[in-house]
Amino acid sequence: MTDATATIPRQALYSVTAAASEPASPARAQTGAFTMSSRLALMAFVVLGASSALADDMKMPMNGKDIKWGPVPPFFPKGAEFAVLSGDPGKDGLYVVRLKMPAGYRIPAHNHPTTENVTIVSGNFHIGMGDHLDEKKGIELTSGGYGEAPAKMNHYAWVTSPTIVQVHGQGPFAITYVNPADDPSTKK
Repeated sequence: MTDATATIPRQALYSVTAAASEPASPARAQTGAFTMSSRLALMAFVVLGASSALADDMKMPMNGKDIKWGPVPPFFPKGAEFAVLSGDPGKDGLYVVRLKMPAGYRIPAHNHPTTENVTIVSGNFHIGMGDHLDEKKGIELTSGGYGEAPAKMNHYAWVTSPTIVQVHGQGPFAITYVNPADDPSTKK
């Protein structure tokens, strides 16, 4: 393995630092301008390269009508639909999913190992904090509303009209029901 070292000529270094503190001669101004232009070009190249790498990872924008819905994962009560918009909720990293629920859909008290962030896209979403679902408690959120359930905090939800929510957070997504008998994945 070889050791490569880049050396900046003393005059070029002086031209850049002197440009800020001394009136520049025409020759010094050209050298300083060239050095600054080179630095700007290098920075632009790096930024454009990073943008291309990010663009490769970016999903194409889509309208709501283009979302591909499927059945909910087994740890949610049956009857709703589920769509992954970004990331993989089963892996470490950021994810964005949507849940489409019919009127009357209920999610019993549960918690998550990471913070859950919910934005209401449409409908009437009710959320409450506690160890069991209590429709006398909680708050109704409507289109544009937002709710956050911190990691390990017991909470529950229900809807009173067809409702779509967008959930995002840090994966892996997991759900633990307060009452293990409420876990739909254990029912046959």
